[in-house]
Amino acid sequence: MTDLNLRRNTGRDLAPLAGLLADPDDLALVNPSARHPFDPEEWHQKWLQDLDDESFYLVDGAGREVGFFALRVGVGPEVRHLTYVFVAEEMRGGTGHLMARWIEDAARDLGALTITLKCELDNPAALRVYEAAGFEELSRRGGMATMRKDLD
Repeated sequence: MTDLNLRRNTGRDLAPLAGLLADPDDLALVNPSARHPFDPEEWHQKWLQDLDDESFYLVDGAGREVGFFALRVGVGPEVRHLTYVFVAEEMRGGTGHLMARWIEDAARDLGALTITLKCELDNPAALRVYEAAGFEELSRRGGMATMRKDLD
């Protein structure tokens, strides 16, 4: 596997995410409510508008962005809610476990004590990654599993 690194999106730059989500099916997978084609302004105004939202890019050895996730403030500042997770197709198959560790590290760096997320039930690969990373399933509703992990 190519060397991978995590880069915090300090400039709130969504151009790389637009490239990752150019395919309408990928965009619908990450955010079914977002318009196609990807509109950075819409994302800044609707989906990642809170100043406390933090996002991150997974970057390969050549410097290309090949993944993305965001950590939004949850029910309080000590809770971060994972959302908008995406890994480019060519990077799938093992990258999820690495991403799960980086998600935890990023949440800790932001002062979180807990991470929550929702995962589609028809995405068994993602469910397995989260379960292997220690996330506990709290409930199932509307085709989604709500999961939580308390950080050490």
